Amino acid sequence: MFFKKLFGFLGKSLAMDLGTANTLLYTPNEGIVLNEPSVVAIDHRDEKILAVGREAKEFLGRTPQRVTAIRPLKDGVIADFEVTKTMITYFMRKVINGMNLIKPRAVICVPTGITQVEKRAVIESGLQSGAREVRLVEEPMAAAIGAGLPIEQPVGNMVVDIGGGTTEVAIISLSAVAYAESVRVAGDEMNEAIQRYIQDQFQLLIGENMAEDIKINIGSACPLEESLTYRVAGRSIVDGAPRAIEVTDGHIREAIQEPVNTIVLAVRRALEKTPPELVADVAESGLLLAGGGALLKGLDKLIAKETQIKVKIDEDPLTTVVRGTGTTLVHEKKYAEVFIN
Repeated sequence: MFFKKLFGFLGKSLAMDLGTANTLLYTPNEGIVLNEPSVVAIDHRDEKILAVGREAKEFLGRTPQRVTAIRPLKDGVIADFEVTKTMITYFMRKVINGMNLIKPRAVICVPTGITQVEKRAVIESGLQSGAREVRLVEEPMAAAIGAGLPIEQPVGNMVVDIGGGTTEVAIISLSAVAYAESVRVAGDEMNEAIQRYIQDQFQLLIGENMAEDIKINIGSACPLEESLTYRVAGRSIVDGAPRAIEVTDGHIREAIQEPVNTIVLAVRRALEKTPPELVADVAESGLLLAGGGALLKGLDKLIAKETQIKVKIDEDPLTTVVRGTGTTLVHEKKYAEVFIN
């Protein structure tokens, strides 16, 4: 028992939001210590890792044939086990400086719709990357804890966490998920919709990073008070020459209408399938919007209009999940019931 406590004291503990778009790491003493894109660049001549994270994201769409920039996570779960393991190991080593005599404990958040096979892949990936123990917590539960919602009370708390690969909608009560809806439509789907729209409407091919920049700068779910424009550079489909155009927020709203509607429908479906007492609680307290998708202009207003429920956006929606995951690490006994393995 003494050695177990000593190991627990000396070994660094990590909370990880292993996201499709970004990976965030949190330590109890330092808070958020890493926030980087979930991208790995590989040279296929010798299978050498050229870059990981922010540097690798710059490679997207800019690499020669022998080099590939890979997103090893798809729809919130591991699509490429070996590359994910390499990425996690890189990020862990970046955070744990100096001699690491004792392996860290890790808590990793996962989507609610995760299968047993996918769950096992996350655990194995964490263990093989250097963690001595891996615990899992569901993303909407972590978001609720990160936002300070009273999850342990017999009251309905609704969370909508919109990440890169998945949108997680959950009603939480008594430290458990009463109902969950996980749809594999989120930020990445919006980026792809923007790429398709600009290709169809303007005969212009643009990259993934450009589509994301457009979404962040002028993307919206509702009409804006002032119209916004954005200069878009790409390659003409007609003659292959470089070309630049200007698009408006109206264009992008039309482009992302389908994925946005899918998210709103998931919220409505969750409300329809939740016990009436819990829905009454949600109607009184409102629902929480977290994840990068929460930053889409006007999305809170659209959801509020469609559900007749007030919508609150967390103060820092990009880090809500990892902060909540970190809290479960610090107060492990209090949140013992939220771990799903």
